[in-house]
Amino acid sequence: MADTATRSRTRAAALRVAIVDDHQLVLDGLTARLAPRSLGIEVVASVSRWSDLLVHPGFPVDVVVLDLNLDDGIAVDTKIRMLRSAGVSAVVMSRHADSASVHSAMRAGALGFVPKTESSEELILAIRSAGAGERHLSLTLERELEDFAATPDAGLGKQEQRALVLYATGRSIHEVALEMDTTDETIKSYIKRARRKYVAVDIDLSNRVLLRQHALRVGWIAPE
Repeated sequence: MADTATRSRTRAAALRVAIVDDHQLVLDGLTARLAPRSLGIEVVASVSRWSDLLVHPGFPVDVVVLDLNLDDGIAVDTKIRMLRSAGVSAVVMSRHADSASVHSAMRAGALGFVPKTESSEELILAIRSAGAGERHLSLTLERELEDFAATPDAGLGKQEQRALVLYATGRSIHEVALEMDTTDETIKSYIKRARRKYVAVDIDLSNRVLLRQHALRVGWIAPE
């Protein structure tokens, strides 16, 4: 009887968490990793679509672990604000952890951002911090955000930003076009406009060397 009461109290005190990711392997892996009761976390929803989260009987939860790139046409900052309005904390995870994406998510109200290259322990720390209403970023991301904040805002559009970041990784114009599902000419136009905007804030990105140096400095790409 005492054991049952203890288990009930532990379960009641657990952070209620939902995971949204469009890769089933990620959902299964994270659900299994967060399952031990000793973590104080209960995964009440594990879904592949944002719309499925909103209609899930367990929603709202305490914390949502949200994939940055669900490819559903809804901006991640919109999702984060919707979660905040429902009293839910957000931790964003992504295979893309460029400073612009991290900055955008945190500015929208996310309490954590965890690259998928990090360990599960880092995600657990972020979930616990978010459950307590506190922000959590790794030291590496914190430093990158500081560098990003010190860089003048060139006022790039989202597509211009994405094209420039992809181009900075070493991809060709054609490869960037394939990634963004558009034409080579459109990508050339995005990059040309982006470079012109950077010139206006005294940052020269006129060649691949300068672009790569800037990308490394502000955390768009990781050092090899």
